Amino acid sequence: MNARIFHIVDVFAETKFTGNQLAVCLNAGDLTDEQMQSIDKEMHFSATTFIASENQPNGGYDVRIFTPQDDVPFAGHPALGTAYVIKRGILQEPVEQVILNLTVGQIPVTFTYDGGEADILWMQQKEATFGQQLDPKNMAEVLGLKPADLDERFPVEEVSTGLPHIVVPLKTLKRVRRIQVARDKYFALIEQQWAKSILVFCPETYQPQNQVNVRVFAAYYAVPEDPATGSGNGCLAGYLLKHHYWGSNQIDVRSEQGYEIDRPSLLLLQAQESDGQIAVAVGGKVIPIAKGEFI
Repeated sequence: MNARIFHIVDVFAETKFTGNQLAVCLNAGDLTDEQMQSIDKEMHFSATTFIASENQPNGGYDVRIFTPQDDVPFAGHPALGTAYVIKRGILQEPVEQVILNLTVGQIPVTFTYDGGEADILWMQQKEATFGQQLDPKNMAEVLGLKPADLDERFPVEEVSTGLPHIVVPLKTLKRVRRIQVARDKYFALIEQQWAKSILVFCPETYQPQNQVNVRVFAAYYAVPEDPATGSGNGCLAGYLLKHHYWGSNQIDVRSEQGYEIDRPSLLLLQAQESDGQIAVAVGGKVIPIAKGEFI
């Protein structure tokens, strides 16, 4: 394998060493799937992305996303972090938008700036689609909770904006913190489900300026708990809008995640419905951490 440059960034982070870690490998078009999977395992992050080249076929950059288990068609923090590295490491100038050609399709990422530096990045996710509604009692057993811990006003439901998640509404932060996933019951559940990740949320938060607290469990992808999940929070935004969680036909909220595993993260969620379709955008900051070279 030839020498190649990689960047490490923290995504959905307010300060260094928070948010979700991401490694981004440049000029990776000649790597095999096996080599990309090996690099991701070496980095030991929840995801590593690989930019094929500095060229833009079909108006965007070809990008692959690998978790420690396999490649995935879409993921949120890899999309934002990769767009940031393209702007910083390839284009090296301010741009309004970077388009990523992912397996799920083209994902546009737009930039806002503060004092000439990239501030909030926004990704327009795929239209929210909804799958099965699951048995709350069974889900409570998977999470090590009681059925009464779930908010019975809203369903346990599969949602996707590019990568499906099971969205689970809980009543309080105390209940969110008490979760202990039963691995055997988790794997038995997802064997029959479209979605393989579980996102739980509640309206109580650690930080008063935020509106929702989130945890995401994705052992299927070799990520027992994820500190910041852009794909999952996109699903949550669509879910909140569909079920009129706050009685509104528009979502514009701050979502906190990762506090329980000492990687506090902030994700900005927007959703709106038009002609029966729910459009979702997820935003956040990206902070550069390191740059290196595989030899």
